Amino acid sequence: MAWVTDSPHWLNNRNTALSYRMLSSMQGSLGIGANIAKWTPEEMAEAKRLIATYHEVQPTIVQGALYRLISPRNGSEFSATQTVNLAKTQSVVFAFIHSTQEGHLFPLLKLQGLDATAEYFLTPIEGKLATGTPAHASGAWWMNYGIGLDAGFRGDFQAAAFRLDKR
Repeated sequence: MAWVTDSPHWLNNRNTALSYRMLSSMQGSLGIGANIAKWTPEEMAEAKRLIATYHEVQPTIVQGALYRLISPRNGSEFSATQTVNLAKTQSVVFAFIHSTQEGHLFPLLKLQGLDATAEYFLTPIEGKLATGTPAHASGAWWMNYGIGLDAGFRGDFQAAAFRLDKR
């Protein structure tokens, strides 16, 4: 299970944006454990949008093949996962910055597990793509050239997510 909890967190008093907490939880079985009565109307609208998106991609996330594109181990400031459904018709990519140390840009995300000959359309769930990122390309292109995130994707506790759909 993966739960969206309150911010600041009860254990460490750390503040994190709702989008960070939602996207983190969307990598698993999204659940809400926060006191939503305390959410602002903007937070409620953001949560509704992300929950609706989660329902669209949930089968891929919970039943698909998981790829760790960037491991958070060994003190990495970045992490990224990708899940591809068994039919290779949809993929969901999550990217996270925990805490930056030296202002490095987020690495290019070379995807895995796609149908190399199929065309996939890229749709942002949350976050901005690097300038020049195509709206659609072959699976081979995404696996060889990857997804670049906007240069503004920096700082601590940042999250982005994208979906690719085969057409």
